[in-house]
Amino acid sequence: MDQKIRNLPPPSSLSASVVSFLNAKINAKEDLEQAPVLLSELRNQCHVLDQNLSDLNAQLRNYLINHDSRSEKTGALLSDIDAKLGDLHLASCSSSSDGGSGKVLGQELPALAKEVARVNTVRMYAETALKLDSLVGDIEDAVSSTVKRTLRREPSTKSSEEMRCVAIRILKLTEDTLRLVAETHPQWTRLVSAVDHRVDRSLAILRPQAIADHRSLLTSLGWPPPLSTLNSSDPESKRSTDVQNPLFTMKGDLKQQYCESFLALCSLQELQRQRKSRQLEGQNREIALHQPLWAIEELVNPITIVSQRHFSKWFDKPEYIFALVYKVTRDYVDSMDELLQPLVDEAMLSGYSCREEWISAMVTSLSTYLAKEIFPMYASQLDEESTSGVHSQARISWLHLIDLMIAFDKRVQSLASHSGILLSLQEDGKLEKLSSFSVFIDRPDWLDLWADIELTDAFDKLKPEIENERSWSIEVRGVAALSAQEDNKSPAIASVFHQCFSSVIDRCRSLPSIELRSRFLKLAGAPIIHRFLGCLLFRCQEAEGLTALTDDDGLMKVAKSVNAARYFESILKEWCEDIFFLELGLDQVIQLDTSTDGNDFGLEESSGNGILYEEIKKLEEFRTGWVEKLSTVVLRGFDVCCRDYLKNKKQWQEKGEEGWMVSQSFVRALDYLQGKMSVLEDGLNKMDFVGVWRSLAPGLDKLIFYGILMTNAKFSDGGVERLSNDLSALFGVFGAWCLRPEGFFPKLSEGLKLLKMEKKQLKNCLAGSEIWLKENGIRHLTAAESGKVAKNRI
Repeated sequence: MDQKIRNLPPPSSLSASVVSFLNAKINAKEDLEQAPVLLSELRNQCHVLDQNLSDLNAQLRNYLINHDSRSEKTGALLSDIDAKLGDLHLASCSSSSDGGSGKVLGQELPALAKEVARVNTVRMYAETALKLDSLVGDIEDAVSSTVKRTLRREPSTKSSEEMRCVAIRILKLTEDTLRLVAETHPQWTRLVSAVDHRVDRSLAILRPQAIADHRSLLTSLGWPPPLSTLNSSDPESKRSTDVQNPLFTMKGDLKQQYCESFLALCSLQELQRQRKSRQLEGQNREIALHQPLWAIEELVNPITIVSQRHFSKWFDKPEYIFALVYKVTRDYVDSMDELLQPLVDEAMLSGYSCREEWISAMVTSLSTYLAKEIFPMYASQLDEESTSGVHSQARISWLHLIDLMIAFDKRVQSLASHSGILLSLQEDGKLEKLSSFSVFIDRPDWLDLWADIELTDAFDKLKPEIENERSWSIEVRGVAALSAQEDNKSPAIASVFHQCFSSVIDRCRSLPSIELRSRFLKLAGAPIIHRFLGCLLFRCQEAEGLTALTDDDGLMKVAKSVNAARYFESILKEWCEDIFFLELGLDQVIQLDTSTDGNDFGLEESSGNGILYEEIKKLEEFRTGWVEKLSTVVLRGFDVCCRDYLKNKKQWQEKGEEGWMVSQSFVRALDYLQGKMSVLEDGLNKMDFVGVWRSLAPGLDKLIFYGILMTNAKFSDGGVERLSNDLSALFGVFGAWCLRPEGFFPKLSEGLKLLKMEKKQLKNCLAGSEIWLKENGIRHLTAAESGKVAKNRI
């Protein structure tokens, strides 16, 4: 009681911060009992602050000493330069009276100039180093101050966010200075490296702290919002409980704080991008420079965590997973354009669209979940079924998941196109970010598994059609696949294979990169064409083995197969002009060029029809081979029919048969020829039929020429007339398909021309003059052949 009690000072003498502090700590009489503890805490804090102040004073003293030392060195160098300039002035004055000193001066001037340049460089280096040291010191002070205020919750007139903005502003000044140094003095690499090291240490503190403060602010905003409850019976339903968007509902100081925090994160990211751009100068910088937007990732990450609690319940209903992700993406995408995009633009963060970044981050979260949970489960189910020998449910589930991914990608890419970035989606890098199929980029084994499932499913669908004979006999008319828009007479089976292959191509288009599309097409698409070609070859060989193609049914069977090959070949060539296949073909050329180490033998040829070049080439070889075989079959049959006609040499010394314009034995051969050609004309498409008769005509020309004119048969005037009538009938058969059929029978036409010549002309022919033959229009017969024909004329 005797202890002296000091009265408290009047409230008016206390500062507002002290009054606020006392009101916060002492609200009732009971709080007075904690006064000693509070006093002890305040003394400890004061001691810490005094110690920090002493450290800062010592640091400042060291900076001043260093600055003074460098200033003295710089002053000494400048004094030395001034002295040397004075000596130079004296030397120039004495040079007028002493001619020998000019020679000395001429030797000293370059050395002096070099010394001046060196000193100037040292001065610039010292000034730049001092400037950078000062800037980095300011950065470290600002970062330290920000961290201390955050950890100790100290009351201050400057908030932690304001100090962070100061640090970012100084960081930008430092980066501008470093960029200038790197451009003007690239040899100062050690200085730049030392500053980068200190700045990196500050950024390693500043960025995590900024992100932590941003996350805390998002929590206070009520983010993530509660997910809408979806109707389990209708996962695609857009009607759900209304959930307010916290980004739209925030107001006042909270909105200002969020915008400042968002802007700070964007500014930090732009600063980091500029630093990477400078450090990676001269290298492939695109991948390193364009990173996901940090502030958008902070919005997506908590949503992903909450969503996965629902995903774990929907393993057997993956459509619910896709529906939920799409709905969340769609519901909040507008706020990205209206609220956040202006902040990104203000931060000068070029090349970023908040809408695209939001959609891309949501798709990436879905792809990550698919890669970690869904696909491994489906792959293990396939392994189990392969062990048991049953392949049904797992493959169906896999194909159903692919269908969901295709539909989801189309919907989210439609959302992205509203911001006007549709053209950029054609770039593989952008498409990968907006495609759930990016899961296959890191797992090509899953892509191979998917291709195998697609191929097996396609073969299962094709098998009944291949075994159905009606599919090979019914023609698909009016299909405008050929350039002339003609009826290609292709059987229905070709259309079935076309639809199956087209379905594989449509699914292939969903893949986000050219490399994946090319790989998938080779694994799942090319085997379908090989299977189609194998079926065609089997039917042709079967027809040839049974009847040697002597009957009309065998000819029609082969003709249908040739038509099917022509149809499919035309479709593939038309597709190869599409940009989709051109890109795949270009990628294949690049891979071939890389694998052959610059040896471009056959490279240009193989790239002519793009990625499907080999398949198109095989279809062409099949078609041309069997067209040639059809003409050979007809030629062989014609040879059999006219064998007696060719052997009868006496007929050429006799007059024509009474009542017959054409030799009777030749009529039977012509009837066979016209009948077979009529069958082929009805069965084959027009283009391949032209190939048949054009291939047949030279064969007939040689057969009759060597069978009649190159033998020892003697021709009288009546025999010449008889041969002329027979050949006119032969030409008449081919006259249905061309205007000058005799042009396709050059040897027979010219041989008949020789037989019709006068005796004097034949003597000149026997003389064997090549000039005479050409002057008389004989261009396809040799002198020996012409002489033999002339000798047979009587």
